[in-house]
Amino acid sequence: MASSAAAQSADAVLDDMAGQMILVGFAGDSVADTRALADMIGEGRLGGIMYLKPNVADLDTVKRMNAAFVAARPDLPPFIALDQEGGSVERLTKAVGFAEIPSAGEVARNTDALGAEAIYLRMARSLKSYGFNLNFGPVVDLALNPDNPVIAKYGRAFGADPDDVVRYAEAFVGAHRQAGILTALKHFPGHGSSAADSHEGFVDITGTLEAKELDPFRRMISRGEADMVMVAHLYHAKFGVDPVSQQPASLNPSWIEGTLRDQLGFDGVVITDDLEMGAIRKRFTLEQSVLAAVRAGVDILLFSNTADPRLGLADEVRGILVAEAERDPAFRDRIVESHARIVALKNGHL
Repeated sequence: MASSAAAQSADAVLDDMAGQMILVGFAGDSVADTRALADMIGEGRLGGIMYLKPNVADLDTVKRMNAAFVAARPDLPPFIALDQEGGSVERLTKAVGFAEIPSAGEVARNTDALGAEAIYLRMARSLKSYGFNLNFGPVVDLALNPDNPVIAKYGRAFGADPDDVVRYAEAFVGAHRQAGILTALKHFPGHGSSAADSHEGFVDITGTLEAKELDPFRRMISRGEADMVMVAHLYHAKFGVDPVSQQPASLNPSWIEGTLRDQLGFDGVVITDDLEMGAIRKRFTLEQSVLAAVRAGVDILLFSNTADPRLGLADEVRGILVAEAERDPAFRDRIVESHARIVALKNGHL
């Protein structure tokens, strides 16, 4: 009987560890809509949630929803995240009374780093007041390709020069830290020179990626300015571990363990870009992407939950993680390792 109880306890711990590695988008825009989601957080089945525009009916409701998410697990609060870069990439907009800010490109063209920090501090304090604790930014991609369909097209980069990008990205991170908001450098190893959009499908950066695109990541990591690093779904032939599947950086240990951790020295939380983007969804099953990402060194699996919206997505992902951990001790060790990083970040900042 004691042995059975110990086994059940061990299973519960593993289940909770796996749950912390999952961050999902959700349906609904009211406290009533999200009660089941709060229950999942409280039960340790989910480590974080992400807002998109459809989740925002009004700012007061957002604040109450976020308070409910935190109250569900006050000992280990969920990451409550959004993409609030400025310009065209904003989840909170003037339509609901939120003070919008310019895109990164506009900020860099029209103000210095001190002015940029003031802009970002006002925004970050507003985010904090509504209960958010994680902003997916800054973009540290270099605007090397003026025809780039996902970075340059929307002015999401601070510029093409690594010095400029680092200067403004530091202003972004510093402002958010003053306000008590975590950030995530993106999109590793660099989306700015690409000729295609990973939202839509396969993106090959073999012939476009320049060495200097790693500079902002390297410099900000070395200065302790990276809370998280978001890894993109970008394929590079020289970093291929499987020429048949052509695994992108987000599923590739050569990029995550080899370059990001070993060469650039990042020992913090690694999060994927949305695993429902076309570059992943059109080429890999849910199980394939989850298992490959974790084996590659990813700590948090991000799903927008928009391809086939369902409340049970997090449970499906957690089930995949737990089943593989029970089969493979090395995979279980990866979950334990990721859980430790996540808990350390949460305990230190949330």
